[in-house]
Amino acid sequence: MGGLLQTFTLAPYLLFIDTEASGLPKKWNLPYSEENNWPHAVQISWIIYTKEGIEIKEENHYIKGDFKISHSARRVHGISDQFLETNGESRESVLGILAKDIEQYNPLIIGHFLELDLHVLGADFYRSKLNNPIKDARHFCTMIATKHLARHPGTTNLRLGELYATLFEKKPEHQHNAIADARATADCFFELCKRGEITEEKILKQQERCKEKTFEKPSILLPVFLIVVLIILIITLFIL
Repeated sequence: MGGLLQTFTLAPYLLFIDTEASGLPKKWNLPYSEENNWPHAVQISWIIYTKEGIEIKEENHYIKGDFKISHSARRVHGISDQFLETNGESRESVLGILAKDIEQYNPLIIGHFLELDLHVLGADFYRSKLNNPIKDARHFCTMIATKHLARHPGTTNLRLGELYATLFEKKPEHQHNAIADARATADCFFELCKRGEITEEKILKQQERCKEKTFEKPSILLPVFLIVVLIILIITLFIL
């Protein structure tokens, strides 16, 4: 591997992650406690590399639980409720493995359209009543980093398959399977590093731009409540 990886100091390991979900969020500005708003993960996959690009481990898990997969989501990834009943593991056990890996390796977490993955996982950590180690980890999104490679009018972001085809002049295999997409993301990341498209400075700049974002949305009711209380206090003081 070239360029970045030889002098990389942000993290000792890189964790490439992808999820397949039961659907899409209904609204993006609601807390994870909002019932039926956030989809469930049906597949969670991640691959860990050293900063030199040596693969350490691979994890690929299907999740079963008390949810139904939407028709539109099933058409994308091909995972059925029946498949999960036979092949799925408990949400808590899989998230426990992921949390342990994040704690042990302290990685830079990398994904393509990572915001969606972080929200899906954040909602599942909330449902499982487990501490979410992802929200405090370092993140990097290859979709955000490659906006400048989008060439078609009206296209602001490249899908993973489009980015892969742009870099390697061929389509990735088994798209919309989380483990295949995690590996394709890793291939793209390392290739972009080799070409100088991703540098440690660019990673830091992206993190700086995103540092104000939270992946556990606060309830919008709290600010409204505080404003109402403040108005009442002002009116009361004015009357007195």
